[in-house]
Amino acid sequence: MVKVSNLGYPRLGENREWKKLIESYWAGNISQDELQAEAKALRLSFLKKQADAGLDFIPVGDFSLYDHILDLSVQFGVIPNRFAKEEINLDLFFAIARGNKDNVASSMKKWFNTNYHYIVPEWSKVKPHLTNTRLLDLYLEAKEVVGDKAKPVITGPITYVALSSEVSDFTSAVKKLLPLYKQVFTELVEAGATYIQVDEPIFVTDEGADLLEAAKCVYAYFAKEVPQAKIIFQTYFEALIDAKELSELPVAAFGLDFVHGLDENLEAVEAGYFENKEVFAGVVDGRNIWATDFEKTSELLEKLQAKVGNLVIQPSCSLLHVPVTTKNETDLDPVLKNGLAFADEKLQELELLSQYLDGQESEAYKQHVVDFDALQAADFRNVTLESLENVPTERVDYKVRRKVQQEKLGLPTLPTTTIGSFPQSPEVRRTRLAWKRGNISDAEYEDFIKSEIARWIKIQEDLDIDVLVHGEFERVDMVEFFGQKLAGFTTTKLGWVQSYGSRAVKPPIIYGDVKHIQPLSVKEVVYAQSLTDRPVKGMLTGPITITNWSFERSDISRADLFNQIGLAIKDEIKLLEEAGIAIIQVDEAALREGLPLRKAKQKAYLDDAVHAFRIATSSVKDDTQIHTHMCYSKFNEIIDSIRDLDADVISIETSRSHGDVIESFETAVYPLGIGLGVYDIHSPRVPSKEEVIANIERPLRQLSLEQFWVNPDCGLKTRREPETIAALKVLVEATKEVRAKYGK
Repeated sequence: MVKVSNLGYPRLGENREWKKLIESYWAGNISQDELQAEAKALRLSFLKKQADAGLDFIPVGDFSLYDHILDLSVQFGVIPNRFAKEEINLDLFFAIARGNKDNVASSMKKWFNTNYHYIVPEWSKVKPHLTNTRLLDLYLEAKEVVGDKAKPVITGPITYVALSSEVSDFTSAVKKLLPLYKQVFTELVEAGATYIQVDEPIFVTDEGADLLEAAKCVYAYFAKEVPQAKIIFQTYFEALIDAKELSELPVAAFGLDFVHGLDENLEAVEAGYFENKEVFAGVVDGRNIWATDFEKTSELLEKLQAKVGNLVIQPSCSLLHVPVTTKNETDLDPVLKNGLAFADEKLQELELLSQYLDGQESEAYKQHVVDFDALQAADFRNVTLESLENVPTERVDYKVRRKVQQEKLGLPTLPTTTIGSFPQSPEVRRTRLAWKRGNISDAEYEDFIKSEIARWIKIQEDLDIDVLVHGEFERVDMVEFFGQKLAGFTTTKLGWVQSYGSRAVKPPIIYGDVKHIQPLSVKEVVYAQSLTDRPVKGMLTGPITITNWSFERSDISRADLFNQIGLAIKDEIKLLEEAGIAIIQVDEAALREGLPLRKAKQKAYLDDAVHAFRIATSSVKDDTQIHTHMCYSKFNEIIDSIRDLDADVISIETSRSHGDVIESFETAVYPLGIGLGVYDIHSPRVPSKEEVIANIERPLRQLSLEQFWVNPDCGLKTRREPETIAALKVLVEATKEVRAKYGK
């Protein structure tokens, strides 16, 4: 029978138990012993669930109390130099991720092209050494529950170093890690582990093509030093780069993605490159929530069986990127619900496929096919594409716009603003829950939201912020909020996934044609504007971010989906403009995140993204100022597309980048308005005035005073009110000092 494997399981739990547990520890409500005991109970329940699903290979080491890359950094002693004097323990682990009163947090970057974030290892002045036996301990723990099905999982040395910062000599850094990996592998083998999953996703990227020699050296070393270890060279998110050459590595098996890298990986298999290897085939989409097409997948598996010595089936990547189970989604349309597969359902799909390949076409298999076909035939899956022929995608020159906008708005040099959201207090969350449960009326809930908006408008005025926001108290999550109001979307009860640390998001599901059928945000923004003479920004999410932060439909092209959402946002912008809102922010936080991993595919994506953004924003009057916001990532490779968006002002998350993002804008001509975040909102610390002044002044070496805006890194929803007000007070004071210095 074809065996079934898994690469990783969601950490959050069905009801976000993991998130609540960790945040309870951070709040001081439980002890470290209680945290560890309850975390262990969660881990064991996840293992048991996977064993009950019939898995033959169950991942161990994928569980983390924050991030698996951070786990590895701490285990290998790759500790940022500023934390070097602190004892290596759990509190240090969290401090590296979140910062503390003395030190800033490490950078946080997107995990390849997903919405998961990892903590970037810092190599300055580090001497790698093993500080714990974490993976061995987890393996021994798992072995007690699932026996020899336990499969240790670890990020490989080449990917780990490639994702690090401050690496002066790549080869030297990798070599320093090899004895540590050797010891980890040796301990695992001696404890009874057979297969070890070594994740090397860097080898699906263009960068991987430059690392082939490193791969040969590293895996020859492992084969020589730990010959008993059966290494699975695991990749995902794209096809293996240079498959012919890499297939000759001395490893037992290759994990390949046959969902997102289907054509190239299948071509490599059919060329015979893996005839003498085991292939762990990712045939169920680990990143999206649609049920698997059994007809197409079974055909694919039959092709694979004919060409590889031993076939194991699994998801295309870790199930970290999808919610836990559909079983609680009782409010969804039955046809839609039965066409979905979250983590648990994906494991069931794999078991059914395994049985089918063994000649057992069960009733459950047949029902799955019926449900899949019913979804494809549903009326709501019909596609209607509106004509774009008369939709503007160009505005007048920025210099013309800037002049009339400045005349209208009268803003000072270095205008201050925030990105959009303010802290959602326990009272906000309690009131929203009471409303959802029907314990208070719509009118009572709206009055409460208005009171919060009014309170924060007053706070912003007292702080002397120049451009205000309404605070987004009516929104749990910006994409989910719009998903609840646009046609073609639906939302779930418990469809949570981890974004970073304990931050969970609940992506909406795009299941049909997207249309603007009601105002999305007008009421709250117009109310906020009625309370002040200062401009209040309208706050919207852009078409690319809505797509990238949703579970998107898989039956139309992304370009068509971008354009549908762009048209819907255009309609909302028109309503805001007609209501007198002079500044409208259209966030594209996830523009870079969706960039294909291969350069050859990137231009088409960026062209489609820019076109959709311009569909949304180019119909406004010249004196309406369009802002956009982007989360931190590598911007140097997309700077031209950022410029082509033609937003009047862009704000970018930068403080954790330790200068990388600023360098992108120092080496490229960027003529539009720009705000590079001057303090890190992901950390609970309040920045010093000197720190903020330095973060304002560095970009001014390249950017003009007239271009620059001063803002925090990102939205402030997850922060507490006292620290938020204190940090914003510092921001305004620092800005006024810089203005005075420059005579403004």
